[in-house]
Amino acid sequence: MEFEGLIKSHVQRIKTLKNDILTEEATKTSLIMPFFRILGYDVFNPNEFMPEFVADVGLKKGEKVDYAIKLDNEPVILVECKSINEKLEKHDSQLYRYFGTTTAKFAILTNGIVYRFYTDIDEVNKMDEAPFLEINLLELRDEQIAKLQHFTKEKFDRDAIYDSAEGLKNEAQIRQIIKDEIENPSDELVKFILGKGVYNRVKTQAVIEKYTPIVKNAFDYIIKEMLSKKIETAFANTEPVSTTESQADNEDTNINDEVESNIVTTEEELEAYYIVRAILSKYIDVERISYSDKESYFAIILDERITKWLCRIYIKKNKKSIAIVENGEKIKYTIENISDIYGYADKLVQRLQALDMK
Repeated sequence: MEFEGLIKSHVQRIKTLKNDILTEEATKTSLIMPFFRILGYDVFNPNEFMPEFVADVGLKKGEKVDYAIKLDNEPVILVECKSINEKLEKHDSQLYRYFGTTTAKFAILTNGIVYRFYTDIDEVNKMDEAPFLEINLLELRDEQIAKLQHFTKEKFDRDAIYDSAEGLKNEAQIRQIIKDEIENPSDELVKFILGKGVYNRVKTQAVIEKYTPIVKNAFDYIIKEMLSKKIETAFANTEPVSTTESQADNEDTNINDEVESNIVTTEEELEAYYIVRAILSKYIDVERISYSDKESYFAIILDERITKWLCRIYIKKNKKSIAIVENGEKIKYTIENISDIYGYADKLVQRLQALDMK
């Protein structure tokens, strides 16, 4: 199996085991060591993957890092592990102390789900406060798989990774700034936008506060418009797949089978399908999401199983609605437009999580 397949298989393993892992040691053996094995390291060879690596700090002797990855008998990556149930925010200080005492140019802090990659861009031999790369395996994106591959034993190139680290770090910071500004526009941004000919008078604090929600709504509109254009492009390249009523009753049915049917999948139904994919894309591989078109409703389903439906869309002449299971009960909500599905994003995520735990 290729690297991408191995990583995605490991992600499924995390989902299966995460609720049963209670300690740091269990996190190491069940999740972290298998992860580095996928990266190509011999986790049972202490000359390559050394546990309890000693990194003396000043007068403090016997300080140990959980693992040191060694190539050519030199440590190249330090790995500090925490329990799957721990947040990583307060634990990078340990790695910071160890970093300058070895020849390792990279450090990783992980709880088996989130992996934070550090180096010394800001000051030589001092670990940066912010990681240049952070990957949450439960929210893994395809482009992140390519970045992970640079850390495999086969492709590891210390200088090449270091050269790209600054760009990755800056990109991550810029993305976060943009995200923050979209969710909560700052006074400076609002004032800047108003200064582009929108409002030519004095921009008092009252004016800025008045226009802040308008700017936020404009951002929301632009994002939805961009998604809609992507959906329209997808329509042009999508062959609708339909199932008969008898197939839909069979939970083992593969919905990609070609069958004859009088059911026609409409553009509105496909739009709903792509909106749900867009909403859930940061939580799972969207290839796991498909649909089953029946005479009475349009079901958006998980893992090609009719019984694992994320939601059902009902479209009649003068009425549209979306049904989602909440606490074991099917709840139907009336919607004016298909784009209103975005307003049920939290409920769709909760439904996904409930199905993934089964």
